[in-house]
Amino acid sequence: MPKLQGFEFWSRTLGGARHVVAPMVDQSELAWRLLSRRHGAQLCYTPMLHAQVFVRDANYRKENLYCEVCPEDRPLIVQFCANDPEVFVQAALLAQDYCDAIDLNLGCPQMIAKRGVQARGQPWLRARRFSSESEGLLVGPRLLGSHGVRCPGAPPAGHYGAFLQEEWDLLQRMILLAHEKLSVPVTCKIRVFPEIDKTVKYAQMLEKAGCQLLTVHGRTKEQKGPLSGTASWEHIKAVRKAVAIPVFANGNIQCLRDVERCIQDTGVQGVMSAEGNLHNPALFEGRSPAVWELAEEYLDIVRQHPCPLSYVRAHLFKLWHHTLQVHQELREELAKVKTLEGVAAVNQDLKLRCQEDISRQKEGEKPSGGLPFFHWICQPYFRPGPREGSKENGGARSKRALEEEEGGTDVLSKNKQKKQLRNPHKTFDPSLKPKYAKCDQCGNPKVCVQPVPGLLQEASFQRGCRLPRSRIAF
Repeated sequence: MPKLQGFEFWSRTLGGARHVVAPMVDQSELAWRLLSRRHGAQLCYTPMLHAQVFVRDANYRKENLYCEVCPEDRPLIVQFCANDPEVFVQAALLAQDYCDAIDLNLGCPQMIAKRGVQARGQPWLRARRFSSESEGLLVGPRLLGSHGVRCPGAPPAGHYGAFLQEEWDLLQRMILLAHEKLSVPVTCKIRVFPEIDKTVKYAQMLEKAGCQLLTVHGRTKEQKGPLSGTASWEHIKAVRKAVAIPVFANGNIQCLRDVERCIQDTGVQGVMSAEGNLHNPALFEGRSPAVWELAEEYLDIVRQHPCPLSYVRAHLFKLWHHTLQVHQELREELAKVKTLEGVAAVNQDLKLRCQEDISRQKEGEKPSGGLPFFHWICQPYFRPGPREGSKENGGARSKRALEEEEGGTDVLSKNKQKKQLRNPHKTFDPSLKPKYAKCDQCGNPKVCVQPVPGLLQEASFQRGCRLPRSRIAF
């Protein structure tokens, strides 16, 4: 049977899906997809998979796609990040029998997409040892960073996702080859350029190369974290008018009303949700259940379709976000548990505490903290933006700069709180950190270190540049 394309593919293979769960690393795993489908999702994506790892590592394929056949988990689109046409197609050929389409990630804005790949199971990131009989030194085992030694055959460091959006010739070759070789359609997920006309030309280029469905995230690659801001539906609307393939919109989706408004305002065929779905997987149903109810249902699914406990924790931290601001000791309990039954016990504790809060609720009482609902109800989380005045100080600010700007307070970020929990003696006072002069060529710190024969020669350091001792650990 000939491969379906464009609107025929969307209407027949994808069932005219309008409610779509986004690809989310370590978060759109099978159990979460099934939960979302029970509550209104009509199409799901896998987490972003690394094409070169998928080709090389059978365990990676088994853990991420081949684990079991699940008829309820369709239609399904498998997403890859890649920067080589041949590797992308090889990975897609291995995956095409397990899904309804292959998606190329052109939207990941995180620095890992710029610097390098560090996914589980990647053979080139395993520890390497170098010994020196003359000095009796042994380096490793250790994961070496971007200045460490890379195993033969390792992929180029980073350079995928949104960091490919200027390389139109490469993207044309990738999409064209996939369109020719695959038995399923190829799709793309992109971020916008600041200019609408350039975004439109970008989308038209991908369509011409063979892309059969386009998801447009209405933010630029610089809009992330505290700088996320509002997604531009004007960009999405312009793309929809300019192409003859189905378009999904992504960005600013927190409730079912947003979904309906986005479809009406932009004319897209469907709407994709990521953050909104994580905080309320019943978003597409237009419901806001109690947080412990969806947690119980999710844990039941995980018992049938196991996933790493770290995924479960991450989901519950999102689902319980507002309740954990009230019952903060439960955050530590969830971080400590080592089993799925331990997580279920924390959920039961949370349920009892919320029911006590409900019983103490006074008539006419309104939610605190400006929330639309009380903390025990699934609801959106609105990420705080940078403080007013940052635009006057030079526009976009880095995440670290924003953290340092807040350094006058005693409040630590969640990641730093976790680190301090593991190591109570750790300090985050910037004045106590050692200071190194920076290399004029690459910006890395320069210090006097004892050279390790065999290591410095193989590592591709710039001339005259040395790393601090912490980068060459034993």
